Amino acid sequence: MKKLTILMMGLAVIIAITACGNKDSKTATESSTTPAATTAATGSPAATTKAAAGGQEVVLKATNFQFDKTEYRIKKGESVTITLDNSQGVHGASIKEFNINLNNGNKTVTFTPDKAGSFPITCSIMCGSGHASMKTTLIVE
Repeated sequence: MKKLTILMMGLAVIIAITACGNKDSKTATESSTTPAATTAATGSPAATTKAAAGGQEVVLKATNFQFDKTEYRIKKGESVTITLDNSQGVHGASIKEFNINLNNGNKTVTFTPDKAGSFPITCSIMCGSGHASMKTTLIVE
């Protein structure tokens, strides 16, 4: 019985460790389930730039246990498209104050921030030992 328990625990650890090593090959842009957010297709935007349609664009590049920037700045009241780019591993991005949760099935969301402030962005998919420290900040000016 102890051998089976140890074997199962070892298997669970191996699965957890390898979860970050997977690369999602989907390039689909699917709709969000939240009423405050709608999706939009995007090409390869810069980290924070003005979109062709007059809105802002933010690309969250996620690698194992970190986002590419410590903060992303946008303007209050202007439409913004946020895209999750899993450069390494499988990650998600959650901004609770705006009811946004990006993942492999929903990589892009467009919304208009209605409040200014500093809002945490956290990885929403358990990705391994550094998951708890995978955070960045959205600053709405």
